[in-house]
Amino acid sequence: MSAQDRGEEAARLAAIVSSSDDAIISKTLDGIVTTWNAAAERIFGYSAEEMIGQPITKIIPPELLSEEAHIIAMLRKGERVEHFETVRLSKDGRRLDLSITVSPMLDNTGRIFGASKVARDISGRKRAEEVQRLLIDELNHRIKNTLATVQAIAQQTLRRAPDPHSFVSSFNGRIQALARAHGLLTGNSFQSAELGEIAREQLALEGWDRTRIRWSGPIVRLAAQPALHLSLVLHELGVNARKHGALSAEQGQVEIGWRVTERPDGAQLRLIWEERGGPLTMAPTRRGFGSTLIEQSLSAHGGMVRLSYPPEGLRCEISMPLPPLAPRADESLSPANAPQRTLTPAHALAGRRILVIEDEPLIAMTLSDDLADLGCSVLGPAHSIGKALALIASEPFDAALLDGNLSGDRVDEIANALAQKGKPFVFVTGYGREALPAAFNHVRAVEKPFTREQIASALSSLFPPSGGDVVRLRG
Repeated sequence: MSAQDRGEEAARLAAIVSSSDDAIISKTLDGIVTTWNAAAERIFGYSAEEMIGQPITKIIPPELLSEEAHIIAMLRKGERVEHFETVRLSKDGRRLDLSITVSPMLDNTGRIFGASKVARDISGRKRAEEVQRLLIDELNHRIKNTLATVQAIAQQTLRRAPDPHSFVSSFNGRIQALARAHGLLTGNSFQSAELGEIAREQLALEGWDRTRIRWSGPIVRLAAQPALHLSLVLHELGVNARKHGALSAEQGQVEIGWRVTERPDGAQLRLIWEERGGPLTMAPTRRGFGSTLIEQSLSAHGGMVRLSYPPEGLRCEISMPLPPLAPRADESLSPANAPQRTLTPAHALAGRRILVIEDEPLIAMTLSDDLADLGCSVLGPAHSIGKALALIASEPFDAALLDGNLSGDRVDEIANALAQKGKPFVFVTGYGREALPAAFNHVRAVEKPFTREQIASALSSLFPPSGGDVVRLRG
């Protein structure tokens, strides 16, 4: 190679080194820095003037100095140090996660006279991995906590249920209350939920009469755990009012109001539930799970619940401290500005053939049982996209219940096949509306967990009413 060629080659290498995004550093076998490119200046914060002639140990944490001795030993033997991840120090003391490769440098005679080190900053990747790990740990924690809560609800409900039918009804209601609360929290990254929204989710059920259930108060945000527990309390109060209290009578009413007071030890929430116009009220002779849950559920958060039974109707007073994280405003929320839910009248389902498309066997079994109780016959269930498409193409049916996701796969193809065949359907999903096929935003969705009544209402809305239609329930 001529001198000119060598000069051009050196110029090309110098351009690559200077423009690289990776720190490229040369050092002697004694660890003294001889070159320091622009990326090294950017990553470590030291200028070339500050580092050239200095020992490389200047950027190595004390506890990792043994790494450098090992690297030098390998270089003296002519070995290359492949990618390894380690930590180095910046000028301002920050610890940097790096991926490093070190290669021996040889002169024309083959003598090793130094080393070239390439360091890539992987701090961003490491932070992302740590965030992912924390999210997975948090998800695991929440799933296990939720499962433990469901287990406790099942055990406590079964312990006090007089018969299997009562157990199923009470258990389903409590699980749905829990699911509605989780839905609110999920929309706010599981950090908090607004009290007015909690009241609406737990009390404004399908068919509610806004003239009989009213609530009002300032906007208050509750942390995740108090929000979950207060949701269950309001659910239990609502169920009791419908079964035994004011809402069991034609003219009965429920008023819920809350306010926030500032005290020396912090803000305090006070919520009052009052019933009137119902049957004559007397204190219960036995304590069920519902009343126990109402009285004890908020105690872990420093709250108190007082139940009283004046003749005109049940009164429940709840007080609990509000953490500083809860922003509050004077703006009020009441049913007057809350969205109203309407109940679709039930039409005849007896004799309808319903295709069930659901990948979870236990949920598919529950849907099949519910449909049988409604007088329907069941086609399927189909657990996969292929099976569903085959049944749609080959079998007669009146409508379909379609899971929002099958084993991780989207269901757009199935929804399109149903539409092309002119078959109405309802989504049954644990996902939000945004996860469903966008072209079918008009299709009704029933959220999991569900009740038989919700399935009946959704399916009934698919069929036009006729005078003689009757929904027959079995069992």
